[in-house]
Amino acid sequence: MASYPTIAAAARTEFGKGFARRLRVAGQVPGVIYGADVDEPIHFSVSRIELHALLRSHGSNAVLELDIEGDKHLTMIKHVDQNVITLNADHVDLLAIKRGEKVEVEVPVVLEGEVAAGAQLVQDADVVLVEADVLSIPEQLTHSVEGADVDTKVLAGDLTMPANTTLVADPETVIASVNHEEVAEDLDAEEVAAEYDEADASDVESTEEDAE
Repeated sequence: MASYPTIAAAARTEFGKGFARRLRVAGQVPGVIYGADVDEPIHFSVSRIELHALLRSHGSNAVLELDIEGDKHLTMIKHVDQNVITLNADHVDLLAIKRGEKVEVEVPVVLEGEVAAGAQLVQDADVVLVEADVLSIPEQLTHSVEGADVDTKVLAGDLTMPANTTLVADPETVIASVNHEEVAEDLDAEEVAAEYDEADASDVESTEEDAE
């Protein structure tokens, strides 16, 4: 049976930037619940510490039960606004969900392993769109690139989907590619020495001219 955390929240009846600012100063994050089965958006505030802990432990697609003063709502994280300076959550949008429902979400792609010698891996997409059971959304999709040679491409269709998860993105979407390793061109030792000699000679000439 799928498990998910329960977080306590407070109903929010005041709005506006001033009120939201006071909430944040008090360590609270304003938020809203919406969804097809929600007649009107439900406004709430939740502890920043608890919200940040949830995001660290369960990721950006976290499913949670929000307890608003005894009124419980099964939801999932839909969007989090972050402060560009502090990186604290400034606002959170939650989507009301039901058990057994399927949702479309972007899931992180993690590439594992080392590519062939003389090659380098370039990841073109960090996430991929999938449809998954709302209570079993994968935290990430992993794919091995061990030994992959130059000109290898990893496509969305190459990713292995967990149970109850299907790919929504175009299977031909390029997730990563393997290219020739870029090697910085080093100056020949003799060229470097010659450059230093020229610089020294120039300094000597400048000193002699100043002395005159």
